[in-house]
Amino acid sequence: MNSEALVHGLEPLKVKDVPNFLTSNPEGLCNVLELMIQGTKRARAVIWNTCKELEEPELEALRRDFPNPHFLIGPFHKYVPASSSSLLAQDQTCLSWLDKHPSNSVLYVSFGSVVRVKKSQFLEIAWGLANSNQPFLWVVRPGSIEGSEWLEHLPDGFLESIVEGKGYISKWAPQQDVLAHPATGGFWTHSGWNSTLESICEGVPMICSPSFGDQLPNARYVSNVWKIGVQL
Repeated sequence: MNSEALVHGLEPLKVKDVPNFLTSNPEGLCNVLELMIQGTKRARAVIWNTCKELEEPELEALRRDFPNPHFLIGPFHKYVPASSSSLLAQDQTCLSWLDKHPSNSVLYVSFGSVVRVKKSQFLEIAWGLANSNQPFLWVVRPGSIEGSEWLEHLPDGFLESIVEGKGYISKWAPQQDVLAHPATGGFWTHSGWNSTLESICEGVPMICSPSFGDQLPNARYVSNVWKIGVQL
């Protein structure tokens, strides 16, 4: 099947954008999805972490299959303090680092709380950021690089190349505060829904590098429908 072909009825998604999940038990996964669908149809109502202005055509289509009441009360993160939902300890020092930079000058890079990358990908990202001559705040979650605890795979001389405020590497950042900071001009993201909504709310354009699941269609909508970012 052509991965670039449009999926009939799910335009603008292409075949390669359809959510995929790595599993050793595909039949079991299908059963779980079927139970989720049937459970949603029986529910008294459906609550969505979105808003009408963002996805009105898609929500209208869903109402045909799920006739129960729908409540659009997103984005959820606007109602819950960021610190209360953080999975890891947040590095507040990075905000002071951002304070030293001009408006819209820093690229924020974070691939979320689940995504893991290979060593080769990690090195490409590292040198791409260093050679971009663009200030960057890069979140490298401990354990997110295959075969590494944290920054062991960084090449010799890399950290020295980002001195004088050119780059900042953090284990985990207060993302909502970073995206709202005047110095942040772009967000290189894995395109998880929470990150996508947070970036949209703060008006920060995105560079999308989706890996699996909902990240794939999210990135397609960012680049091709809402046109507020690009996809690598």
